[in-house]
Amino acid sequence: MAWRGAVACAMLLLAGASARADEPPLQALARAVGPGQGVYADAPDGSVLVAQAESRAVHPASVTKVATTLALLQRLGPSHRFETRVLATGPERDGRLDGDLVVEGGNDPCFVFESAFLVLERLRASGVRTVGGRMRVRGPFLFNWQPDPDGRRLARALSGSDGAAAWATLGDPQPLTQAGLRFRPTGATAAAGTDERDVLRLRSPPLLHVVKWLNGYSNNVFHYASASIGGPAAVETIARASVPDAFRDEITIENGAGGGTTNRLSPRVAVALLRALDRTLIATQHTVTDVLPVSGVDPGTLHERLLDRPRFVVGKTGTFGSVGASALAGLVRSRRYGTVAFAVLNHGVAVPEARKRQDAFVRDLLAAVDAEPWEYGEAARPIYAEAIVE
Repeated sequence: MAWRGAVACAMLLLAGASARADEPPLQALARAVGPGQGVYADAPDGSVLVAQAESRAVHPASVTKVATTLALLQRLGPSHRFETRVLATGPERDGRLDGDLVVEGGNDPCFVFESAFLVLERLRASGVRTVGGRMRVRGPFLFNWQPDPDGRRLARALSGSDGAAAWATLGDPQPLTQAGLRFRPTGATAAAGTDERDVLRLRSPPLLHVVKWLNGYSNNVFHYASASIGGPAAVETIARASVPDAFRDEITIENGAGGGTTNRLSPRVAVALLRALDRTLIATQHTVTDVLPVSGVDPGTLHERLLDRPRFVVGKTGTFGSVGASALAGLVRSRRYGTVAFAVLNHGVAVPEARKRQDAFVRDLLAAVDAEPWEYGEAARPIYAEAIVE
């Protein structure tokens, strides 16, 4: 009966060989991220290269911002500019603006100190030194990445009481404390419905450049910015419509920046969203380097990652230690497969260890696909310089 044992052994060996043949070609790379941890990578033709826990949805932290970037670009377009209007309820006489200064917010996610000082310089150029009424804000107004519904923080900047470091970047030789406006209300303020006149409009840099800047630093103002298109619910709807039907239940977005405890993406969804973002950009003659940071080059969360291979990864980090989430998703140019998309979504792993595993996986991936760097040059102008004051 020895021959029967030999046949059984041969059959087991053949079965093992068949199982290995059915594995994705780069499946061995999954070892770097740890057993049970989510990882997925594919080629442009849809070929799966690595897959482990690929359909399990976990908290993606700031990788959520890939979905919000996609949704903003699809709804608003890459050239969209957020507009902030400044109005007055009274005339200007001898350097004094009689009446209130009214700021009508347009939910500009990059209205920061420099933006306020562009407004200040234009007001001063028109002769205004004193405001005889009060500062009023209406509409969705963000200042320094947070809502400023009553304009108190903006008023401090315009009065020269805050933001001296940002003022210095504009190159104005006059000290901010001297250049600031003087708010000296006379007691009475304009009643609702009082005639208002346009003083100026500040239009943000193009959305394409805004999301590039915000993604670089992984700024959580993305959550507030999503209100411009209907909030996280709209982001979730667009994200689900952008991935294969079988993936859609693996998406939950209740915070547009990746905050909170309920957001969920699977590794294969994260990759599908990167692919959708890439297609959206190509359709408008742009590339992913226009909206996502480039490793080792762009300032922010990806600047210190993979320093030995600068320009090899365009992607998005995610870190939310209190919910056990750490992630890295991106695209790699390769000679062997074309542009490879990947996502590593760690959960329940300490952040330093998770990042070590992510970087190890990416280095192995770069070698396995014969990667080449992205053609990319750093932006020459600061983001605020692209705003327009009219």
